[in-house]
Amino acid sequence: MPIQSFIPPQRTLMGPGPSDVNPRILSALARPTVGHLDPTFVGMMDEVKSLLQYAFQTENAFTIAVSAPGSAGMEACFVNLLTPKDTVVVCRNGVFGARMIENVQRVGANLIVVDSPWGRAVDPQQLEDTLKQNPQANFVAFVHAETSTGALSDAKTLCEIASKHDCLTIVDAVTSLGGVELKVDDWGIDAIYSGSQKCLSCVPGLSPVSFSERATQVIKNRKMPVQSWFLDQSLVMGYWSGEGKRSYHHTAPVNSLYALHEALVILQQEGLEQSWARHKAQHQKFASGLTKLGLDFIVPQEERLPQLNSVFIPKGVDDAAVRNYLLNEYNLEIGAGLGDFAGSAWRIGLMGYAARSENVALCLSALEDALGRFSA
Repeated sequence: MPIQSFIPPQRTLMGPGPSDVNPRILSALARPTVGHLDPTFVGMMDEVKSLLQYAFQTENAFTIAVSAPGSAGMEACFVNLLTPKDTVVVCRNGVFGARMIENVQRVGANLIVVDSPWGRAVDPQQLEDTLKQNPQANFVAFVHAETSTGALSDAKTLCEIASKHDCLTIVDAVTSLGGVELKVDDWGIDAIYSGSQKCLSCVPGLSPVSFSERATQVIKNRKMPVQSWFLDQSLVMGYWSGEGKRSYHHTAPVNSLYALHEALVILQQEGLEQSWARHKAQHQKFASGLTKLGLDFIVPQEERLPQLNSVFIPKGVDDAAVRNYLLNEYNLEIGAGLGDFAGSAWRIGLMGYAARSENVALCLSALEDALGRFSA
């Protein structure tokens, strides 16, 4: 029998990502495809850069969208900035800090790890003490919003400490961009990467990145070639640059960039601070309901990420049975635990378009039903 067109079910996405996509963004995807060097598309790219500068709160000239998911944005930051002679302090408090470590190791740079407990923010004092003990360090890398645990670290303070010790910073903002306060210039972040599919509620597959002037100079002045041709930002600069004729580097994902443009227009129309406030308000409403259901948060309240709620699974409750029931009966997706919390936690997203009262109400009522059915 011939294969038919794929028609996916209509889900409510409240896992760790992707998030629900705003219908306006889905509509933008369907607009006519033009060439990636078409003058109209090039003009739209300039608008994407400007909108990303607003979202990141930066004036960095080198602010673009990498044509690949957030993991590629992460790798782009590490392979372009690091060489084997560098010493990098990586703060690890979850799965995605561990991925930073893998990137440092693959580049061959010298690695120093600052470990914080899973489910907790990075400890600034630990970073301070480590940098005092290792004056040769010239980079600090950390995850702002750890998606594997729901912990939010104090990026401003961590960057201040790094700057005091003359270190450049590499920051993972995959789950924080658009959802919580993030100020690249004010906080002195040198390289930052995010993803399109989290609080921007865009389709997966793009990674917003931004490099400070200091980081850009490191890329321009490096002596050894970047180990990845596709992610070599010295080549990509010529394509995203607004100066003169664009150089050809790769065929950009044209329609996906339409979608990102629309997602960023929506963010601008709502207002960045209003978006942060909405995520916080919906989290507070949701957290109150989860507590009434007897679910305990992994992360202390003062370190909690509003758009990614991690809770312990009650004893006697079958993790997979509950998640499958929500998916099959309510078309509702929540996430399983990762790493240290695999099988013992759920990760429930309130990201972007999903951070709405109707989603909060649906998830709470569905969880109440499922817990009643699958509790021992």
